[in-house]
Amino acid sequence: MNNEDLKTMQTWPLERKVRVSQLRIMEWYQYWHGQVCVSFSGGKDSTVLLDLARHIYPDIPAIFVDTGLEYPEIRRFALSQDNVFRLKPKLRFDEVIEKYGYPVISKRVAGAVEEAKRNLPLGKITTGIQQLMGTYQEGRSWFNFPKWYFLIDAPFKISDRCCDVMKKAPIKAFQHKHGFQPMVGTLAEEGMQRKVNWYQYGCNIFDSKIRYPGPFRSGEIRIYWPI
Repeated sequence: MNNEDLKTMQTWPLERKVRVSQLRIMEWYQYWHGQVCVSFSGGKDSTVLLDLARHIYPDIPAIFVDTGLEYPEIRRFALSQDNVFRLKPKLRFDEVIEKYGYPVISKRVAGAVEEAKRNLPLGKITTGIQQLMGTYQEGRSWFNFPKWYFLIDAPFKISDRCCDVMKKAPIKAFQHKHGFQPMVGTLAEEGMQRKVNWYQYGCNIFDSKIRYPGPFRSGEIRIYWPI
């Protein structure tokens, strides 16, 4: 996929976008023999995904991760829907921050800083360190890592693990326990990382070892509505 493909799909009428999105949902459902669920946060993207999916499969379950950080109205809305499993992370947000650190700037930058703090004292030059130093040669980054090099010396912990612990880990545990393969709905236009992932992989990834864009392994989908 490329930018021209994205622009073309963005010009489609709403009806066609809905049909194509539902086709992707059907492909995912059939590939996993109906053992699927919708990752449902109560936000606009996941609400649209749940509606599209249940127009085809009315009994498809949804999972809501109750992190304790959601607005009360969003939480009430999500839990008011039918057939929604409520999941809880093992750690509260303050416990995640105390154990791992703050997810400052962005997940990519925070991950690079954590990597640097851990490896620089050992004399290891990793990808994250090269990015922060501006010496990483494999492609230009839009995150401007060198701007945040000074965070290596920050007197507090920095990490990109907050989302992993509070959202992805409960979903993974549910997946392993019940065998459901979750669907995630996002917009390709809502971030450069999402757009680039869509260019590279499209909507459905049935078997992947990539970090996408967090620690998503095989058995995950992202519906990238090009609108």
